[in-house]
Amino acid sequence: MIELAKLLLAAAGLASMVIAILHFVIIFYGAPGYRYFGAGEKMASMAENGSFFPGFVTLGITIVFTVFGLYAFSGAEVLSPLPFLRTALFGIGTIYTLRGLFVLYEILVMLVFRSRIKIKNIVFSLVSLSLGILYLVGTLHS
Repeated sequence: MIELAKLLLAAAGLASMVIAILHFVIIFYGAPGYRYFGAGEKMASMAENGSFFPGFVTLGITIVFTVFGLYAFSGAEVLSPLPFLRTALFGIGTIYTLRGLFVLYEILVMLVFRSRIKIKNIVFSLVSLSLGILYLVGTLHS
């Protein structure tokens, strides 16, 4: 079971690093990237107008996802143990899971209010939910 836990955490770490890289790329892609990934029109407009604020915010988010990935790799024993490892992994798993559970609201809005929810938003939520499960199950079994 320990080997499975390491595999789950390594997969979670890899996915978190991919998300971090994606956010880093968005900084250079600019306004269209901010719009597509749902940062809001204000962030997109600021990016179009040359403001550094969207880039700084996105760089901060990039760092957070990188730390998430490093903790997963540490839990998978690819890296040396980081401080508060199990607590951090449970916290990260909880953050991803709570974000992912937003899919229930999105589906409810689609079904009850017949509103159009973009499929990409449901996919983003399902990815978050999947990552939360990887972190939590991997941590529980490590």
